[in-house]
Amino acid sequence: MDFQAVNDIDRSILGVFNDNHSLFFDTLMVTLTSGLTWVPLYVALLFLVMKNNETMEQVFMVVAGCALCFCMTELITEGIVKPTFARPRPGSDPEWMQMVHVVNDRRGSDYSFFSAHASNTFGISMFFCLLVRNRVLSLLMISWALVNCYTRLYLAMHYPTDILMGIIFGSVVGILAYFVYWLATRKINRGQHYISSQYTSTGYNVSDVDVVASVLVASYALAIIYSLLMQG
Repeated sequence: MDFQAVNDIDRSILGVFNDNHSLFFDTLMVTLTSGLTWVPLYVALLFLVMKNNETMEQVFMVVAGCALCFCMTELITEGIVKPTFARPRPGSDPEWMQMVHVVNDRRGSDYSFFSAHASNTFGISMFFCLLVRNRVLSLLMISWALVNCYTRLYLAMHYPTDILMGIIFGSVVGILAYFVYWLATRKINRGQHYISSQYTSTGYNVSDVDVVASVLVASYALAIIYSLLMQG
């Protein structure tokens, strides 16, 4: 395989996402890529879990499944993959750093391959897609993960292949984490299959799912409003 050719294609595709900048979008992308922006979403997801599980043991198992998912993506990405490949981020690569637009001199201090943002967000998204089984929530969670991936390209923190591999790895980990959760909870869960417009097939109240959806949409809205205000 001609890795130089792959690298050249990677850089060309990155240019599509990184070329056009403005103060509004710079601020918006920095805001959306920050973990603090999504704290309300994490709280809403915890609310969803606590509201729709009857015992603290059930709640604990869901939280443990999420923790397993996050730890696997974070530790493997940051502890094994990145140091092994040691690929410089686009904004700190001596051969490329003058060719990309960076925001507020955010170049990243570690390596690029592959993206922890992509693997973390897709891992959690896939876990909740399988846990709740609601079309609206699934679409919103996947879109949330994709938005996080886009910010990393816009900010020149990752190459497209970093994002693609992060998506694949995170999705696989999310599925595996859910499978471990399912195996561990077969005896304590009710095991009922819901057929109702008020509940998902796994027993989650649709109105509670709507709360999570509303919080996610509100988080986007606040990020946009903040970015507009910062232009003044």
